Amino acid sequence: MTVDQRPADQAATGRGPASDDALPRQVKVVLGLLLVASFVVILNETIMSVALPRLMVELEITAATAQWLTTGFLLTMAVVIPTTGLILQRFTTRSVFITAMSLFTVGTLLAALAPGFGVLLAGRVIQASGTAVMLPLMTTMVLNFVPASRRGRTMGLITVVIAVAPAVGPTFSGLILSALSWRWLFLVVLPIALLSLALGAALVKNITVPKRVRFDVLSIVLSALAFGGLIYGLSSIGESTQGHAPIPPLIPIGVGVAALALFVLRQLRLQRDDAALLDLRPFRSRAFVLGVVVLLVSMGALFGTLVLLPIYLQNVLGLTTLQTGLMLLPGGLTMGLIAPVIGRLFDRVGPRPLVIPGTFVVAGALGLMTLLDESSPIALVLTIHVSLNIGLGFVMTPLMTSALGSLERSLYSHGSAIVNTLQQLAGAAGTALFITIMTTGTAAGLTAGLDQVAAQASGIHTAFLWGAGLALVAAAASFLVRRPSGSTEGMPAGH
Repeated sequence: MTVDQRPADQAATGRGPASDDALPRQVKVVLGLLLVASFVVILNETIMSVALPRLMVELEITAATAQWLTTGFLLTMAVVIPTTGLILQRFTTRSVFITAMSLFTVGTLLAALAPGFGVLLAGRVIQASGTAVMLPLMTTMVLNFVPASRRGRTMGLITVVIAVAPAVGPTFSGLILSALSWRWLFLVVLPIALLSLALGAALVKNITVPKRVRFDVLSIVLSALAFGGLIYGLSSIGESTQGHAPIPPLIPIGVGVAALALFVLRQLRLQRDDAALLDLRPFRSRAFVLGVVVLLVSMGALFGTLVLLPIYLQNVLGLTTLQTGLMLLPGGLTMGLIAPVIGRLFDRVGPRPLVIPGTFVVAGALGLMTLLDESSPIALVLTIHVSLNIGLGFVMTPLMTSALGSLERSLYSHGSAIVNTLQQLAGAAGTALFITIMTTGTAAGLTAGLDQVAAQASGIHTAFLWGAGLALVAAAASFLVRRPSGSTEGMPAGH
């Protein structure tokens, strides 16, 4: 049986909304709340980047261990997100939203009260469980309720939230850490999360038609082993370079690869009866595959950079946490400001004229980061970071919109789950790669007789060089990106 993710009134008529003005009030309310909730979630995720050096000292942990506060978040999302395609089909909008925000709120409270690293990590994991459901919910709602002709500008508004939150997060974190304990990073977020939850409970109604579809337990187990094993193994590489990994990284990576192969075979068999946990038919779309490949390579480079830049600013240039946050603010704000313009341009010209120059700007910015050392001027770092975010602005909205918009309506939730899952995998891979290269390069510098600051600057330089190489791969692939040949709105699922 085909799963129908349209709202109840559209399911009856077989038509989508003709314009933004035709959107029902409840749809606008849900989309608005999802934007607010996503802002809170992403803000919470990015405030940790500036806090990691402080936490390394106060909790007496290494950089490789501290990265688990980010990687553990990604690991949990990679395990949960593959199930969201089925969750969004089986349960109502209201129940999904309330459950996701409740998990995020409980995790935030636990992290704020954590007596040590273990409990803090547990709080982050619970937060991620809610985040993993909420982000695909927002994307799927946009795909189902916003007409294809105006989808770019709507996704542009989402990009504003996604860009401004990371921009504000580090600055917000720096302000708090300059005067208060790291616990206030969560205590300040908690009231906002509670307010979002209360508004959702009061205002969000059921605007989709859930279908009774079964959860395949074997698929869930294989998914957890596959994506969890891969991210755990990739994350352990950083620890293994310092001799702290409890398990050799190749073991969980091997388990992950084997489980992934079995998971794919299982889904291919189940999707014949529309019973797959994660339907893989989106990969039949050329536009989807190309868009996802370029997006993931860019995301890997981005996540690695987001981890390294605060370390460089604080440990090499000697900036405070507040100064580091202020340094990262203009780039994110710039990306947020240009996102609506890029969304409108996408609706007019499609993805290719935007993505090609965007990927080259990203590659150029990462290439310039290889020039940074212990004597680099702040103005140069700021200019390069702003340039990086401008390039990413030209890449993210067009790729996400064109890749997911190329799918049939019945595959929207699964396509969103696939993209979000692979983004977490790319993020973990990028973070692990950059941390490993930095650690190895720093150790080599110390062996060569450099002091600690110069050695770390050398390691970061090498990591940025790898990031530039990854970005060039994305730039080469961007020439293959095309606008989808036609809208699939309203197509039957088996078309």
